[in-house]
Amino acid sequence: MDLAELREIDLNQPGRWPLPVKLAALVIVFSLVLAVGWYFDWQHQWEQLEQARARETELKKQFERKQRIAANLEKYQKQLTDMEASFGAMLRQLPSQAEVAKLLVDISQTGLASGLEFELFKPRESIRKEFYAELPVSIRVRGTYQEFAHFVSAVANLPRIVTLHNISINQNGPARTGPNKNQGTPLRMALSAKTYWYLAEGANR
Repeated sequence: MDLAELREIDLNQPGRWPLPVKLAALVIVFSLVLAVGWYFDWQHQWEQLEQARARETELKKQFERKQRIAANLEKYQKQLTDMEASFGAMLRQLPSQAEVAKLLVDISQTGLASGLEFELFKPRESIRKEFYAELPVSIRVRGTYQEFAHFVSAVANLPRIVTLHNISINQNGPARTGPNKNQGTPLRMALSAKTYWYLAEGANR
């Protein structure tokens, strides 16, 4: 079909169009229908389909995670029981507030039993945490390295939890007096000891 034949086509009478023109027009109309349908409807449906596929993938992953947890539920329950028992044992190592005074005496006696001479033993203001309170104690003692080591080891073996912090040793300690005056070069050790007690439920924080 040449250009002259195309010019003779009557647009108001599509039924008399030549077959090639009809086919071309049909393809154009079909393409326009697809484009309009894609823009106004199918595009959104495709996006929803992609979102649904992504959601399906995520749900499968969640199912697999939960399936693994369910398969190991008995193991997890045992671990939880063990953790609760361990936590309970740790709480039992925390003195009650009424026992703190005795514990301070135990720390002091431990130092004396180790051969140390106390220059300072001063409890500070208690600090309340979420479920426990801590009581820092400033300590300064005189003695030898061996006596310091014995003291630290003895404190670590106390039945209640006591932690030692900020330990410093000064070799310029004053001369020792009393029964230990001839036991080696005098040293001074300064540190902070902390003891703790459990805050019962409903206690004022």
